[in-house]
Amino acid sequence: MAYIGKTPTVGNFQVCDAISVVNNQAAYTMQVGGVNVSPETANHMLVSLNGILQAPTTSYTVSGSTITFASNLVTGDVINFIQILGNVLDLGVPSDGTVSTAKIVDANVTSAKMFSGFANGITEVDNWRITADTTSNGYITSNWERNDSADFAKLGTGMTQSSGVFTFPSTGKYLIQLHGDFKSNADAAFSFNLHTTVNNSTYTFRVSAGNASSSTDEYSTSDAFYVVNVDNVSNVKVKLETSGFGGTPILRGNSDQNETNVLFIKLV
Repeated sequence: MAYIGKTPTVGNFQVCDAISVVNNQAAYTMQVGGVNVSPETANHMLVSLNGILQAPTTSYTVSGSTITFASNLVTGDVINFIQILGNVLDLGVPSDGTVSTAKIVDANVTSAKMFSGFANGITEVDNWRITADTTSNGYITSNWERNDSADFAKLGTGMTQSSGVFTFPSTGKYLIQLHGDFKSNADAAFSFNLHTTVNNSTYTFRVSAGNASSSTDEYSTSDAFYVVNVDNVSNVKVKLETSGFGGTPILRGNSDQNETNVLFIKLV
């Protein structure tokens, strides 16, 4: 195979021809079989001078096929040998499916490395709750507040809310979690629903967190999840709705803690 530049000498250990010391000379030409040879670097060599191995880069340097000692050699000095070790072998990138679990050192797989990309990808997290009980059907247009508990802080810009309409801060894919907290005083079926619009006008039902009761003073909770593709923040919005309420069920709200609430997480 032809190469541009110097031909690799991977794993090719070579002992240079004997070199006679010239008085007051530091630079010498390295040859193998009478042909000039050029080590990759000074660190790819073993050099013995007067029976002592020399330190690369400090006791000698290399440029092409020339080795230059740190000081001039004098009559009586002996270059015992120069051995060229060849290049460091570059294994390249392993093929897909060739690295087994046994080849990975345990300490090299850390939580920080596993989740860094995921954590860096999340730029928006927000949480809103209703602050008062709801007992009627329809869109929830009031009594919304951002979670203001001491141990919560939104990440990023956060959602904006106006009369129950939630607007996203930026485009992307958002995971929405609905958590409905219900109380019922009689037989009833009820739900906490997510509706979306893609034209800032017509809203469509998407998912429901619902439950049913068969006794009085029965408390229950339900969760639902939905991913919204927000490709336009002016057009894609969401509302929350109650259904199945006839005066008996209660969708519980609280301004001091999360009862009925909605979590927004931007995934991508």
